[in-house]
Order: sequence, then structure tokens, then C-alpha cells
Amino acid sequence: MGLRDAFALGAAGGYKPFKEVLNSAFDELFALYGRGRDEDVVAAVEASMKTLPAQPGAIEAFRALREGGVRVFALSNGSQASTAELLKKNGLLDFVEQLVSTDQIGLPKPRPEVYRFLLEKAGAHPEHTALVATHGWDLNGAAAVGLTTAFVRHRKPFPRALRSPDLQASPLTAVARRLLELA
Repeated sequence: MGLRDAFALGAAGGYKPFKEVLNSAFDELFALYGRGRDEDVVAAVEASMKTLPAQPGAIEAFRALREGGVRVFALSNGSQASTAELLKKNGLLDFVEQLVSTDQIGLPKPRPEVYRFLLEKAGAHPEHTALVATHGWDLNGAAAVGLTTAFVRHRKPFPRALRSPDLQASPLTAVARRLLELA
């Protein structure tokens, strides 16, 4: 529901910080289950989101990319602070050159402007830039501006309605190897 609402805002040219959008989605969830809003549940879910684990092999993949001369950026619909916290807790922050949040541009992914903003921040060209994600919608937005797209398969297929990614692999370390072959 939160992603749906962020996408709806973005489609109409609007924006709210992702935490605000997610918090708002709780109202609909509670109503669907015939309950009043329970702030303890909201707080527990928000706390759990701060401790999400990285995908298996993330440290090895990030290390391989860095050692292979590939610059790594983090692009998030979340805030820079929350993204940095997650990366740090998972031992990944030191591999990331820069964190880019949609808060900086005021539009959510998968708006094409967000990926262009990332390219500008990185001083990179689309044909030399790849987006790695487990979300087809994210890759679809990146493909719209010419980025190479890499789908990390985890028990789910890529959505057939979206633009096919340039590469698909699992686990994340296999994606990193394939990207290094392209570099």
C-alpha cells in the first residue's frame, strides 16, 4: 500500500517522504482488518524496518564490485539517514560511495527523473551505469533512462509486463560477477 501510494503521488508529480507515506498506509491496513490504529503495532513495524537484513552475499558482492573498480551508489526511496543506518548495520556502508535519496529530488522511484538525478550526482552516463534491484518496477524506471538493469532473482520471476532486465541472476554475488564481465 505504501509503494502504491508513493507511485500514485509520483505519477501526479507529487511527493511525500517515504516514511510519511508508509505511516499513512497503516490506516488502510487497520481498517481492512476492522481495527483501530494501534500505535504500538506501528512502532514495532517501523522498528523492524530499521533492522532488515541485507541479501545473502551482499558484502561479498559489494567487495567484488569495488575491487573490480566499479563505483557503488545507493539509491533509495527512504531517507539518507535510514538508508545509511541499514547499510551500516549490514556492514555495507563502507562500500558505498554516496547515498542518494528521493527526498533530495522530491519525486519517488520509479520516476525517470530520479535515475537522471542519480546519474548527475555520480557524474555518470547511462550507458556506463547499472541498477541492481530485486524489484521489477525499480528496474523498469532505470531502463527508461538507458541504464543497464540487473534483476536479482530470489524465488520470484521478473514481472512479464515490465521491460525485461539486461541480466538476471541469483544470488547477488552472481549478479556482481556478471556486471564485472560487462565492465
